[in-house]
This record gives sequence, C-alpha cells and structure tokens, in this order.
Amino acid sequence: MRTIAVTGSASGIGAALRSQLEDEGDRVIGVDLRRAEVIADLSNLEGRETAVAEVLTASGFRLDGLVVCAGVGPQVKSGATIISVNYFGAATILAALRGVLLASEDPAAVAVSSNAATISPGAEGPLVETCLAGDEREARRLADRMDGSSVYAAAKLALARYVRRHAPQPEWAGAGIRLNAVAPGAVATPLLQGGLDDPKLGPAIRNFPIPLRGIGNPEQIASAIAFLLSPAASFCCGSILFVDGGSDALVRGDRY
Repeated sequence: MRTIAVTGSASGIGAALRSQLEDEGDRVIGVDLRRAEVIADLSNLEGRETAVAEVLTASGFRLDGLVVCAGVGPQVKSGATIISVNYFGAATILAALRGVLLASEDPAAVAVSSNAATISPGAEGPLVETCLAGDEREARRLADRMDGSSVYAAAKLALARYVRRHAPQPEWAGAGIRLNAVAPGAVATPLLQGGLDDPKLGPAIRNFPIPLRGIGNPEQIASAIAFLLSPAASFCCGSILFVDGGSDALVRGDRY
C-alpha cells in the first residue's frame, strides 16, 4: 500500500484523484481547508508549515507520492492570493516534502499546472521569474497590479518551469524521485464554475475552442496524475502532460 499526500483533496481534481487512489488500495493524506486529514491554508507561510508538519507526522516520515493540486481560479479578486496559493503554496510543499519521498522504493511527485500557462497571452513577464527567484513579497506586489487571468496563467507557467528546472537535478532525479506535471484545460470543477459565473471570464471560457468538443471531467485529469505516480511512468522526468481536449495543440501546433 502506497502513502500519497494530495493537496486540494476536498474537491475537484484532488477529490477525484483521492477517490481513484483509494479505490486502488492506496492511503491518501489529504490537505485542504476542510474535509481533509490536514487542515491548512497554503496561501501563507504559517499554513504551509502546518501542512508540512502534519503530513510528516501522519505519514510517519515516509511518502510514496506527493501531488500538489490545491489552487484558486482567476476570478479571485486578490492577485496576491492567486500567486501565493497556486505557485508558492505548491512549490513550498514540493520542496519541503521532497526528503520524505526518499524512503520510498519508487517515489513520484506531480504538480498541477494548466494549459493557461501556454495559451494565455498574459503568462510571460516579470512575475514568472520573480516566482522562480522565490521572492513571494515582490510577486504578491506585482500580482496585485495585474488582472486575475494573467496572474493565474503566470502562476501556472512558473510552476511548470519549477518542475522542468528541478526534475532533472540531483536532489530529484539524481535521488530517484520522479517529478512531473499535468496541464489540464477546462475541467468541470468548482474552480472552473467560479470562472463561468464571472460576468467577464464566463463568456471567454465558454467560447474557447476544445477540439474534443466539451469540458473535461475531474476523473480524466485524476487518471493522468495516477499514471504519472505509477511505475508505468518510470521514465518520465520533467514531463508536462497536457490533458486539455486538444486546446494547446490547436493553438500551438508547432510547439511542444
């Protein structure tokens, strides 16, 4: 039986992943604001420290898998909150719990990015490198000057680059830990529903083309994450797996 920690386990993709892993016989340590083994707010340092300490205790200092899935949508009014949860919350948990993955025979970690990182025109810019430099205070300042969609895209781009930059390094691949990411598109979750309900974001989301003709479901993304956690993905390192119905391929057909 594997022990896998999942942030954002109470709803959406995280809840679907939890259900799938438990059906397969794995033990899940959920981290969320509610309905989880570990109750913690990943938008701030204190909450992240609580999450790490309680996951360490609950796991007995041994994890086979780690999934950073917690996130908030672009409709959240505070850009600082978006960047703190979606990038710094994820990156901090990955770094802090990396060491306890070493006790596993086949350790793996998965981050949840987004196709917004590649298809949103507002993703590139100083905010991404500020995140990767680890300067949360400055990142929050920059984020509060930007619209939510651009902050969301920048956070997910920074997280994907965190995975790409760290995955092949000695402390991850060199130690036998596989680090990869998924990049979902529009998926029927409470996060997406918040965007659909937004008078400005809703029409843009509904009108964005999805070649496979429809919004995805959380179980489809959960299956992709489960694959990256499994021995079947034993040669995947630093991969960003798009699970978006073809939207990224449609927009960026010559880039991969």
